[in-house]
Amino acid sequence: MQKTLILTLAGVALAFAAMPGRADDLTIAVVGPMTGPVATIGEQQKRGAESAARFINDAGGVLGKKIKIVVEDDVCDPKQAVTVANRIVANRIKFVAGHACSGASIPAADVYAENNIMMISPASSNPILTEKGNPTIMRLYPRDDAQGAFIAPWIASHFKGKKIAVMHDKSAYGRGLATVVKDKLNAAGITEVLFDGINAGEKDYGAVVSKLKSVGAEVVYFGGYHTEAGLIRRQAADQAYSMTLIMGDSIATSDYWAVSGPAGEGTIFTFPTDPRRSPNAVKVVEQFKAQNYDPEGFTLFSYAVVQTIVEGIKRANSDDPMKVAKALKDGQTIETVLGPVQFDQKGDLKDPHFDINLWHAGQYAPIPN
Repeated sequence: MQKTLILTLAGVALAFAAMPGRADDLTIAVVGPMTGPVATIGEQQKRGAESAARFINDAGGVLGKKIKIVVEDDVCDPKQAVTVANRIVANRIKFVAGHACSGASIPAADVYAENNIMMISPASSNPILTEKGNPTIMRLYPRDDAQGAFIAPWIASHFKGKKIAVMHDKSAYGRGLATVVKDKLNAAGITEVLFDGINAGEKDYGAVVSKLKSVGAEVVYFGGYHTEAGLIRRQAADQAYSMTLIMGDSIATSDYWAVSGPAGEGTIFTFPTDPRRSPNAVKVVEQFKAQNYDPEGFTLFSYAVVQTIVEGIKRANSDDPMKVAKALKDGQTIETVLGPVQFDQKGDLKDPHFDINLWHAGQYAPIPN
């Protein structure tokens, strides 16, 4: 009898340990690539969300509850993302700050929508994510069609008469963004000398570089992530091939320069107007820097997602994701570390703004548009 009781109590203890949080916690799952080639993005998500939760909890929490952050790794992989999403459903977590990669976010979002879970991505930009019309699926980040429509006319103007190639990594993010840029360039009367995809995850892109050289590409727009971009840039330098590389927002991380080295000099990329310059971010940035951490890339977007979820709960006076989503889409301004934001009825960010950034001597900074 005593042995049975001990085993039962042990089982209860294990059951409580497996639960996502206490009954008086409000759990938010932070999901992104915590491991793998783009783990830098996941680290940015994690740091941003955890910092926001600490600030909110120090101020009293929300509706009498404390925010509890749990972290899940989708490795930027669609299958793993669905596995994680189903685990979140099983753990009865109602709110997700993620995913990051569009290829992971889109299939995971279907799971969340079917189970009345709110997902707000701090990084996914493929339009499909919100075009499906799922009411609890949102993003606090600009779409690819907005980013592509912004940069393509700039490329057409600044590189008039140059031979332009458009490449991508075959991912939902990379191909989607590259396709928008291609279409906008075509509309401006520019025909690319090459539109092609690469296989992500390889170490040798010498054949890709040779192909670009053979068509005489002077400007290469690449939709993809920093690892492949850095390798292509470095291997182009090895072949004494000089071209201007232009990309989207995925290389807003010092890891790009760690891969490319000095060959990354002059790389151009678009990114939403740097939130570190927002007046709303001054104190938060100071706190991060006191920890010897630069909140670059998606860090503050992740911070703002947690702020947004909490504000929606306050406005709805409920943690029902449907009610929270409705409260966030009512047209009212939401104050975040990014500054004031608003959402449309699809769950997309209204009126996004972009910087054009230049990598120089291992750092990047905006240049005049």
